[in-house]
Parts: sequence; structure tokens; C-alpha cells
Amino acid sequence: MHIYKREQIAAKVKLDSAALEAVEAGFAALGRDEVAMPPILSMNIAESNGEVDVKTAHIRGWPRFAVKISPGFFDNPALGLPSLNGLMLLFSAKTGVVDAVLFDEGYLTDIRTALAGAIAAKHLAREDAQRVAVIGAGVQAELQVAALRLVREIREVHVHSRDASKAEAFAVHMRNQYGLMVTVHNSAAAACAEADIVVTTTPSREPVLRWSDLPKGVHVTAMGSDNPHKNELEPTILANADVLVVDRLSQSRALGELHHAPALQREVFELGSLIAESRKARSSAEQITVCDLTGTGVQDTAIANYAARLLEEV
Repeated sequence: MHIYKREQIAAKVKLDSAALEAVEAGFAALGRDEVAMPPILSMNIAESNGEVDVKTAHIRGWPRFAVKISPGFFDNPALGLPSLNGLMLLFSAKTGVVDAVLFDEGYLTDIRTALAGAIAAKHLAREDAQRVAVIGAGVQAELQVAALRLVREIREVHVHSRDASKAEAFAVHMRNQYGLMVTVHNSAAAACAEADIVVTTTPSREPVLRWSDLPKGVHVTAMGSDNPHKNELEPTILANADVLVVDRLSQSRALGELHHAPALQREVFELGSLIAESRKARSSAEQITVCDLTGTGVQDTAIANYAARLLEEV
């Protein structure tokens, strides 16, 4: 059994096309019904504004399956600590023996989450999309933009955050780190007005995005709702979007955006099915597409297998 620390993992696993291909392969396997993936085990720790999720999946034919333990404590930044932490355990799919402990402190979760957003945009956003609006200004906001650059030629970033100082710091960092044009806006509506792609990256308990905020032709990826009390999109967005996609229907209904629209009657696609079937869900540049990503165990098994392969290379 091998134990790998965050520094070792981060030195090997990057936000790049190879990692994207690994996570996309996991989604495709899910779409082909080649994945065993139980519901998420989730526990809230209300007095500390925290939660703990346990996710797992086995992809048929893959050598290992992962079990991920992921705490999220959202008051941590005030204590000088990251909001997310955790580790992944890798087991042999043949014997059940522990192969590796990836003590990544949430790094692989951050990477696979960002890559999922890029994969959603790859299959749903307009080919000419160049401007992205980010609602939220944390770590995932940066990684979502960085990952989008793998699939679209992003030139402009528009950001809105409830904390204006965080938005300004985000803008400075993104200009310096990525050479992007970044504009801070005082409302989500103003940020979205300039966007081809919108990404919500918040732990909000009430909608941060409304249907009236969205221009024609935009693609929206909602990242934040991974617990029943979280909600980033008003239900009208789900009802009115030309194309509505989720990572897993059962998860979105239980703890994602669909959870907040129980009466919704419309066609909803799973991202993995679109990938597996090479289906183009967007049929015109004017359509508004929406993808709700709750975070799946198959992403964890995909990125953990990929990380293990790199770490074992001599």
C-alpha cells in the first residue's frame, strides 16, 4: 500500500487535457451504464457550518475503485483554513485490498470538479464562447475558469461576489496569473449580461441566478448545489432553459437544483449519456443550456485512478 501526500499528488496531477480525458471517460462509462455508484452518504454538522460527503463508484473493467471522504467547512477561511479537505482511498477492484491512500486534502476534488465544468461546457456551450461570468470568487471560481480554457478560447472574465473585496482580489489574481481581462460587477445580472458561459460556484442557500439574468445563447453550469439546503438557480431557469442537463438525475433530484423544482415536468439529460452517445444537445446559437453538477463518485474514481497511474510511474 502506498500513501501519497498532497504535494506529491499536485506535482503529478495538473489541470490539463490528459486529466480532462480521464474524467470525461468516467462520465462516458456512466452514460453507458458501466458504473456501480451508490447514493452519496452525507452528514451535516450544522453548528460548524460544515458537512461531510462520502462518495464512491466502480467503473467496470477499471483496476481500482475509490472511496472519497470530503469534509466541507465553510467558515474555515475566517480561521485561515481551506473550506474543503479530505482524502481518497483506492482499492483493488479484483481483491478489495487497499492499493493507495491519496491524502490530497481536497486537491483532487478541486481538480475533478473544475474539469467537470469544462466537460459540461465542451458539450453544451457555443463553439465561439469566449466570455465567462463567475458567480463567486473562491478557489473553485479560479479553477473553473482555468479548466474552461482547455475547451474554449476564453478571453474575458466577469465576476460577481457578495464579498466585493474577494471579487477584487480574484480579479487581480486572474489578470496576473492568466493574463485575462477581468471585470468586477456589483450584481450577477451585470456579470451575466457580458457572458457566453456562466458558472455559479457558491454554497448559497437561495438562488444567486435568475432567468432574467441570462442572455440568449448562454450556457450555465451550476456547481454549488450538492446538499438539499443549497440552491443557486431559481426554478424558472430549469423550466425555461432550452436544454437541461445534470450529472446524475437521482442526485440532482435528491440534493441538487432539481430538488428545488419537484414539480418540474420536462426532458432532462444526463451528461454522461450525451458524451457516450456523441449527442449534440445544443441545436442553435440562440439556445440557453443549463447543466447542474452535484459531483459524482465516478469522477472521484476516474481522477484517483489517473492520479495513481502517474504516481506509480518511475
